[in-house]
Amino acid sequence: MDVGALEAFLAREFPQVSDDFAIEAVGPMTCRMRLKVADRHLRPGGTVSGPSMFALADVAIYLAILAMIGPQALAVTTNCAIDFMRKPAADADLIAEARLLKLGRVLAVGDVLIRSDGMEAPVARASMTYSVPPK
Repeated sequence: MDVGALEAFLAREFPQVSDDFAIEAVGPMTCRMRLKVADRHLRPGGTVSGPSMFALADVAIYLAILAMIGPQALAVTTNCAIDFMRKPAADADLIAEARLLKLGRVLAVGDVLIRSDGMEAPVARASMTYSVPPK
């Protein structure tokens, strides 16, 4: 699936969150996306919340998988570990760079680096495993 197909899928299957994200690029085993940070994503103190960063990592890996296997809505997260490494900028979008390390018949494993837009140092790193539905 290309960017347009993934955007249409997200809008159709997950309209409740699709406006929060922008898909910037997809490639073989990769996806780059943006969380359009708004007030609802901030925690007390004005930084982007952990659940918002988790959502970005989760959706980025999900779409990287779908880009490779097609529109299978029932691919689901089976494991996630996320390290929060530094405070994200509250006045900047977050950018996720997702890459699949393994895409098997049953499981997909990947990692995601999350950065504040314009910053080089990552604010979080996630390791994700997904269950791929049988064909």
